[in-house]
Amino acid sequence: MKNEKYKSHLRPWEVALLLALAITFCAGLWAQRTQERLSGQLIRLHVVANSDSSDDQAEKLQLRDRILALLSPLLADCETQEEAAAVIAENMDAIRSLGDVSVSLETEYYPTREYNTFSLPAGEYLSLRVEIGQAQGRNWWCVVFPPLCTEALAEDTGDAADAFSLLSDEDESLITQDGQGYILRFRLVELWGELKQTLS
Repeated sequence: MKNEKYKSHLRPWEVALLLALAITFCAGLWAQRTQERLSGQLIRLHVVANSDSSDDQAEKLQLRDRILALLSPLLADCETQEEAAAVIAENMDAIRSLGDVSVSLETEYYPTREYNTFSLPAGEYLSLRVEIGQAQGRNWWCVVFPPLCTEALAEDTGDAADAFSLLSDEDESLITQDGQGYILRFRLVELWGELKQTLS
């Protein structure tokens, strides 16, 4: 009887493994819910260069600046993703006129990304995708709404808009949190997505 009772108990390493799986599962759910909440508030900007030549990469950054200069005042009064998406959709031709580009407003997958002043978890986001020429070069991405890119690029001039005010205090604190803890949890979204694909 004693041996049977003993065998029914989990070994310490089995308990540790189960706890690790439970923690990973909970953290993955947290990260996924966080990403989905943020995704419903943001519009990313994705600019793909014609090639990796220095001239084409420079053109990519110049185009980025022109796009932000065009859209920033147009989006200034928008308070929701839906409002901002409507404004962008109305101005697609104006964006196309900025260069030899193809433009779309679509959902895209982004990996975890760290910027100078904030970080975003991996996941699908509504995205203004701008492809230059053959679109075979390295890309540049950030956030066009709220204007977090504009804020990051304008930091040195002191003219940055208070873009974070359009986010809740919780979300602002989350994406601007110092340290690697949030980055590691954000990366769980990627692992969580891979796990779901494997299981399905």
